[in-house]
Parts: sequence; structure tokens; C-alpha cells
Amino acid sequence: MMKKQTKEDEANLIAMAMQPDLNYGSMVAEEKVTAPDRNVFSDGVTRIDFVLAWEEDLTELKDENSEEKVAPAAEDAPDDSHRKWREHFLSGLQATGILLEKMVVENKTKQITYVLISAPWSVLCYYAEDISLRVPLQVVPLKTCHWSEKILRKLSIPNLMAQDVPKQPPDFYACQFRTNKLDRYLGSDNKDTFFKNTQRHAIVYEILARTPYGVVERGEVGIDRLVKENVFSAAYPLHEGPLEIPDEDADPQTLSVRQILNHYWAPWGRWKKYQPLDHIRLYFGEKIALYFAWLGFYIGWLLPASVVGIVVFLFGIWLMVTDVPAKELCSSGGTYVMCPLCNACNYWNLSSICMTFKAGLLFDHGGTVFFSIFISLWAVAFLEYWKRTNAVLAHRWDCTNFEETEERPRPEFCALAPMTMRNPVTGAEEPYFPESSRLRRTITGCMAIIIMIIVVLIFLVGVIIYRSIMHILIARSKNAFFIFSAGKIASITGSMLNLMVIMILSRVYVSLARVLTHWEMHRTQTKYEDAFILKVFIFQFVNFYSTPIYIGFFRGRFVGFPGNHRTIFGIIPEDCDAGGCLIELAQELVVIMVGKQLINNVEEFVCPKLKSWWKKRQFRQSEESDNELEGGDEGQGKSTPPWETDYTLLRCEGLFSEYLDMVIQFGFVTIFVAAIPLAPLFALLNNWIELRLDAQKFVREYRRPVAERAQDIGLWLNIMQVMASLAVISNAFLIAFTSDFLPRLYYRYTTERSLNGYVNFTLSIAPDSFAKNHTQCRFRGHRDHNGSLTPEFFQILAIQLVFIIIFEHVVFSIGNFINMIIPDIPEEVQITVKTEHYMAKEALAERNQTLGRTGLLEEKEKEGSELRRRHKPEASTSLPRDTDSPPPVLTSVHEEQD
Repeated sequence: MMKKQTKEDEANLIAMAMQPDLNYGSMVAEEKVTAPDRNVFSDGVTRIDFVLAWEEDLTELKDENSEEKVAPAAEDAPDDSHRKWREHFLSGLQATGILLEKMVVENKTKQITYVLISAPWSVLCYYAEDISLRVPLQVVPLKTCHWSEKILRKLSIPNLMAQDVPKQPPDFYACQFRTNKLDRYLGSDNKDTFFKNTQRHAIVYEILARTPYGVVERGEVGIDRLVKENVFSAAYPLHEGPLEIPDEDADPQTLSVRQILNHYWAPWGRWKKYQPLDHIRLYFGEKIALYFAWLGFYIGWLLPASVVGIVVFLFGIWLMVTDVPAKELCSSGGTYVMCPLCNACNYWNLSSICMTFKAGLLFDHGGTVFFSIFISLWAVAFLEYWKRTNAVLAHRWDCTNFEETEERPRPEFCALAPMTMRNPVTGAEEPYFPESSRLRRTITGCMAIIIMIIVVLIFLVGVIIYRSIMHILIARSKNAFFIFSAGKIASITGSMLNLMVIMILSRVYVSLARVLTHWEMHRTQTKYEDAFILKVFIFQFVNFYSTPIYIGFFRGRFVGFPGNHRTIFGIIPEDCDAGGCLIELAQELVVIMVGKQLINNVEEFVCPKLKSWWKKRQFRQSEESDNELEGGDEGQGKSTPPWETDYTLLRCEGLFSEYLDMVIQFGFVTIFVAAIPLAPLFALLNNWIELRLDAQKFVREYRRPVAERAQDIGLWLNIMQVMASLAVISNAFLIAFTSDFLPRLYYRYTTERSLNGYVNFTLSIAPDSFAKNHTQCRFRGHRDHNGSLTPEFFQILAIQLVFIIIFEHVVFSIGNFINMIIPDIPEEVQITVKTEHYMAKEALAERNQTLGRTGLLEEKEKEGSELRRRHKPEASTSLPRDTDSPPPVLTSVHEEQD
């Protein structure tokens, strides 16, 4: 957008609290720059670390100015309160020593004000020490060898996944920053390159999050709440330089990190290449880099699971052609007349479900048992090896003990905590919220969760009733096609309705969970996120998995039999479809899993593209209209400043929804894999697309997020471990009670190995009481003419229970063995950690010896000075000065004389 009126005079420059210090950090050390840096103030030197922006309607501004000339307003309007909050907030930033500059851009309808923020060297040093920022001590060799690369190298196979990414970030030994030890850190002689740009962003964001704008007791603190209250429309650090590479023959060493990521990571053609994780970490921080590392690791492990799933599926296709019971059923004609499935339903022939029965063989066969065991052990090995990979990355990125020793309290917690308490570890006074009060709030939040879960179950019952009513209505129609397909139509439409209810309730509950978690007053950001994740996941677990659990474990269990149907509130419970419950479960899983992935991909690809296009289109129209008003050529040749370019991008919403989608998908891949062996393949294809979409969004579509540190993926790992255990139990019960695997096995070894006559074995004749008034018919089950259970039923039940016990014990035992033999931290990392501790201890001992010798010399010099002082009483001494940097709000203290 062209600047119709760009006000850069002294009237629109916010007064500086201190003179600009031109000696402060830059982002990348020793970088070859081919174009001038545009992320600077109007002086061309002072680097921009953060940008605040807000929009105002020009017509309202003109009306307010005219009203102010006539008479003062009697009461404060919302815009007035917003203006006061902004002024108070910006004044608070000035008091901390932050440098501010204001740019105003106008068009025909609105005015956008940008506040450019820069942190001087003294501010950076003070807050870097306050937030325990880690800075480099020594460069160490960087070893980034993937396990697949090692295997391919041993087999002498070319590695198609490797790529040569330029400007590999170095690795360092790092420690917490201390101002009085500045000369000990690597690169401390150059203030322009000492702090990375992501570190500068983190420091400035910490100041923005701490600065109050109103009454602190009411929580009126921090930039995040100001953005939520629409006082500011955006707060963001700037991207580095342009996005595209200017010339194909450009030297790779002259590219910025953003250009490297856009060229070597975001394109679709890089789907088969290793991710440049160190570049991602350098540009976006450890938290986002860990997400992409986990997603890439998950995709790699889905590949073997998908191959095995495809083989099992192909085995099911072979069974469709060769299965003896399927041939018997399809050729039975009118031999087996089946009883009606509902009160309004008619009699039907078993041969009419020939195709449905064959389709069920794709999922219901002996290969499914093997695949269930495979996936259960695959999940355990996947999580164990991820722990090892996470330990390597956390150590390489200096985040191993971040949560225990380095994480700071949340700014909102500091503002709202009613009291302080001395930290038993550090001895510092820190904000404190009583545990009893938090417990009461947590219990209240749990009650809200229970209420929302009850709401989900009510909607589930509603969907069940809908399917029953639709089945009856369609069965009563006169159209033969609809009568024959009544069950399928009711089931498919019910699945679609259930998916819509799931997506709507998810959005409502996420907002509620965020409010509850904020109210619970968690001390650190990690604890806050863990509490929020747990609330949302419990709800989403019930929301997404309640219907598959109902179909797989409860549907058709309480129907009864012809002549003795059970009723609930006068309604006969749903029975399984003619083809069985497993095929319905597979259908439900495909609709929910694939449908959810399609909806998410549309939301993550189409919606951001449309929003970004629309926003840029509005700015482009403003540019054209401004050019017309200014004479056409006046504005040409002026490039848009980077803070305006980044303002047109979308706000990054964080990683919560990304993790949630993947973990829900992990549940479908593991918990219900016995019903859908192609689930790993669906997940693999979706995640390949998901990784590229996320990379493009972060590099191209989103404003640059503030870099955050993290040592792992948080509570998501514990959730996946619980789901891996649930998968063993779920698959055991699915195979035992929902599948036909054990009944077929029983019939094979007790009656006929070739399974001839198995179809007749699974059917019972309706009781005599039902047949007197109706035509004699058959139904699924093992009952005699009186409706009593036959001995075969109890024998099969005993086999099913024994199978569950054996299946669970075998899989859990092997899983525990895998867990035991695979250490969470690789041996080379443990050796490296011990080496670092040893080196630090040796350096400390050496320093203590030096200090001891220096102390003896100082004592001798002190004795000599005392003797000299007796002879020269008129001499004056200076007060000792603290070697640490003073807070930026304080001016330097001059030396005073005694």
C-alpha cells in the first residue's frame, strides 16, 4: 500500500527514553549481504526488533477531531479507552529503555499506525540475564547424520533424501548469559553479532508481555491481551529480507535464512528430502523446530506401517475371491430367509448382502490379527525411538533442562498472583498462587469438562436415534432401491451428521477450555499448555472416538432376538448392518478420519490462501487509488516497507491445532487399526501434504512468530503413550468380539477345516413363538428353537476371553521388553553430557585457582595501600561499582567520593 501521507517528522516520533545506542546485536553472524538491510528505523541504522500496529477509521478520526474542537466528551468511549491504554503501554515501554518510532500510513478509508521497536545493547544485556538466555562459549563439530543415511551408507546405496543446504548453522557449547562474564562468551567483541535475531525477539517480547497498560490487579498486562482487546491489531517480529531468490545463479552463501527455507524446505518437490532442522530452529526457534522434527519422524515411521497395511489389505482382496463362506453365501439364493432387522422391515435373503460380505473380508481375516500385533509393537518402538531423537535434538539445541531450571513464570501469572514466595532453589522472591485455590479452580474446570462430555454423549444418542428413525422411514418407502439400501443410507448419512457435530463442538469447547485454563493460574507456559492440552484432548477423545467405540463394542449387543427384542424407551436398540458391525466400523472410521483430514487440509490450504489474497488485494487497491490521487507516477519506484508487507500476512495461531490433528490421527492408526488396515497409508499421504502445507504457511503465509524454547513436545508424548496402551486393549476386543476370526477358527478345528457349512453354523432359526405368527426365518447367533444359548456360544465366549488375555499379555510383555532394551537417551549423548560436565568442572577449578592467587596478591596490595593511606590521609577512594548491568530504567551511577 502506498503512503498517501507518511508522517515521519518529529511530531510523530515517540520520544525516546534514552539516546539510540547503535551498538546492539544483529541476527546472523558473518553473513554476506548483497542488499541493504531494510528492517531498520528511518535513520537507516537502528534495527527493528518488533512491530506494533493498529487501524483506525479515517472518518471516525475526522469526526472525533471536529467534536474535540466543539466540546470535550462527557464520557470515555471505547476508542478513548483504547487510546489511553496504548499511550500508557507505550510509555511503559519507554521506561524500560526500549527505542520506539512511529509510522502512519493513510488511504481513503483507514489509517494504520506502525510502532517500530528496537532494544539497545544495555536493555538486551539486562533482560538476557533476567530470562537466563543461553549464549555460546565454544564452537563444536555438528554431527547431523540420520539413521537412514547410516543404513544406506553401509549398504552402499545412494541416498536420494540427502541435500546440500547452504550456510549450515554452527553448534555451540552454551551457558546462561551473565553481564559480568561478557568477555568469556564467543563473539562478545562484536555487539552487532552477539545476540541472534530470534534472541532479540524473545527479549523484546518478554518486555512487551510484562509491561502493564492499566490496573495490574485486573490483569491488564501484556501485549497479548491488548491484541485480544483489539487495542492493537497486530504485534510481530519482521521476516528477514525477501522471500524469493533474486537470481538462479546467486551465490548460496548470500541467501538469507528465509530464502534458504523457502527454496530447500517449503517447495512440494522437497517432499523426499531431509528437513533442514537447524535452519528451522535458527529462524523459528526450538519449539517449532521440534514440531517439524517430530512430524518428519512420524512420517518416516508411517512408511513401513503403510507397507504392511497394504500387504494385509491385498491379502483381504485375495480372500474375497477364494473365501469358501463367501462363495456359499453368494450362491445360496433363497436358501437363507432372514428375519426383519426392525419392526417396519421386511424379510430378506442372505444372498443379497454378497458384496457387503465380501467387502468385510478386506478387514476381517487372520492377517488383521498379525497387523494389530505389529501396530501395537510399532507404536511402542516409534515412541521409544522418538525419545532418543528428542534427547539428541534437545542436547544439540541446549534445551535439555529448560523446563526444570530455566523457564520463567508467565507474565500474566506474575501480574495476577496474590502473593510472593521465596524459591527454595534460587532463593529469589517469585509470584505465588495458593495450591488450595488452584485445586478448587481445577475441580471446577473438571466439572465443566464432564458437562461438555455429557453434551457429546447426548449428541451421540441423537445420532443413533436419527439412524433408527431414518432406517424405518426409508424402509417404509415404496422405492425398491431405497428399501434395499435403507440401512446403508441411514448409516452413511448418520456418519456425515456425526462428523458435522464433531467439528462444531470442537470449536466451541476449545474456546471454553482456554478460558478455564487461564482461570486456573498456572505458573509457567509449559504447565499452562499441558493443562490446556489435557482438557481439550479428553473432550476430543470422547468427541471423535465415541461413535467408533459404540459401533465396535456396543452396537448390536443388546438387541435380543426375534420374538424377544429388548427396548430402550420403547425403541429397539440398533442392530448391526446385514454385513456385520466391522464393515460399519470401517465405514465410520473412513468417513471421520478421511473427512476430517480433507476438511483440515481445506482449512489449512484454501482458507489461508483466500485470506492472504483478499488482504493483499485490499492493500493493492489502496495503492492504486493512492497513486491516482497523487498523480499516477509519484508513488512509483517506492518499495513497500517490510513492516507493511508483513502486516498483510496472516497471524500464526501456534502449534496446538497441528499437534491435536496428528495425535487424533495417531489414535485412528493404532486404536482401530483392526478395522481399517489402510489407516497408516491414509495418515502417510495426509502427513506428506501436511508437512509441506505447514512449511509454506510458516515461511510464506504467516507473520513471523516469536521464537520459543522447548525441550520436548510436551504432554503430547504422554498422551500417545496412553493411546498406544489403549490400542492393545481395543484391538484385542475388536478381534475377539467384533471380528469373525475366532468363530471361524473354532469352526475350522471343531467341525470342518475347509469352512464348508460355516454360514449355516453362524445362523440360528427363529424361536417357535416367533414362527407361529410369522414366516420361519434365520438370524445371526447361537440359539436353539426356544431362544436359549447353545453350548457353542459359551465355548466361543471362553476362547474369546482367553484370546484377549493372551493377546494383551504377549503384546505388553514384548512392548515392555522393547522399552527396557532401548534407552531414552543415546549412549553418545550421555558421554557428551558427562564430557561437558567434566570440562566445566575443570574450567571452574582452574578459575578458582586463579582467583585464589589473585586474592593473595590483592591482600598484599591492600596491606600496602593501608600503610600508604596512613601517610596520605588526603587521598580519596571511589565507591565500588557492580559489574552487572543496571536495570534500563536506571541511569548510570557516577563514582562518588568518600
